[in-house]
Amino acid sequence: MKRRSFIAGSIATSATGIPMAQALQPTLYVPPEESPHQATFMQWPVSRKVYRDRTFLQMVQQTIADIANTIAQFEPVIMLADASDHASARAKLTDTIELWDIPTEDLWCRDSGPLFAFSGDELVVSHIQFNGWGRKQVHERDSKIAERVAKRLGVRIVPSGLVGENGGVDHDGHGLLIAHASSWEIENRNPGRARDEIATLLLKAYGAADIVWGEGVWGQDITDYHIDSLARFTGAGRVLINLPEDPDPYDPFHTAALETRDRLVAAGLDVEVIPEPFKRRVKDINFVASYANYYACNGAIIAAEFGDPRTDELARNALNRHYPGREIITLNVDPLGELGGGVHCATQQMPEV
Repeated sequence: MKRRSFIAGSIATSATGIPMAQALQPTLYVPPEESPHQATFMQWPVSRKVYRDRTFLQMVQQTIADIANTIAQFEPVIMLADASDHASARAKLTDTIELWDIPTEDLWCRDSGPLFAFSGDELVVSHIQFNGWGRKQVHERDSKIAERVAKRLGVRIVPSGLVGENGGVDHDGHGLLIAHASSWEIENRNPGRARDEIATLLLKAYGAADIVWGEGVWGQDITDYHIDSLARFTGAGRVLINLPEDPDPYDPFHTAALETRDRLVAAGLDVEVIPEPFKRRVKDINFVASYANYYACNGAIIAAEFGDPRTDELARNALNRHYPGREIITLNVDPLGELGGGVHCATQQMPEV
């Protein structure tokens, strides 16, 4: 399924705005993505209910293998797949990549994989329950991945009380989150919950103090406009955002992107714009060409290139400025763009203890 193919009383609070009963609980902390990793987790896509075209599935699998093999040059990679799929996965993966017998359906480990956090010195999984982007896609296996990884690692699960996806929020590891309300304040994830309540639970899940909301877009793609394909923190107070150079005032994604940019600027953040590619290889209007959907691994940034020499170079230069000293590696991941995602969507980091 293409990811763009289609919506009490007062409570005593702490100084951070978190209800007192929650603030007294052990505080969680999710480190920034660019901090050192123990490993990267990824998922092997196999479901024929999701991928009815076998040839396209093979292209997607090769793209996932290309990303995994590249990351494995910098840090350990653990590929999750049912034991029956290990032989076919191994044929495309380097020998250094470890295969775990955890069944999967699709590849989006950012959304269905474990969100690792620290509770004091203890590594835990801060669990946001995946439900197939609001029950839009089969998720019998993928909805259990975070818990199964936690069990294999022997780490404790801390429920967040939220249903959603980790790709629907970005964090700087210094107390600030950004998100589109459309991915959270929606009946197919968190029915009956107001934005303030969702914000409180997100802040607790990440160990953050504040959140900048963009409105986003409800019901126009499978994710309801995940923030990680638009804007990403590159450090405390710094954001890279991917915007069209000639926005279409009738395109809901363009207008929402500009609104989110304005809210980030109004919040006092240092916002740098990367223009979207114009001369890209894939012309489909639903294709997601996001330079912001990159992954920060140990010593490198793994990002997409789309075949537009000018904007590909502008994006590479911006990543070099924001991540000095890291190698910038760009890959052709067009099959993921056709599905509505990118490199970041396909990865999930396990922080170094």
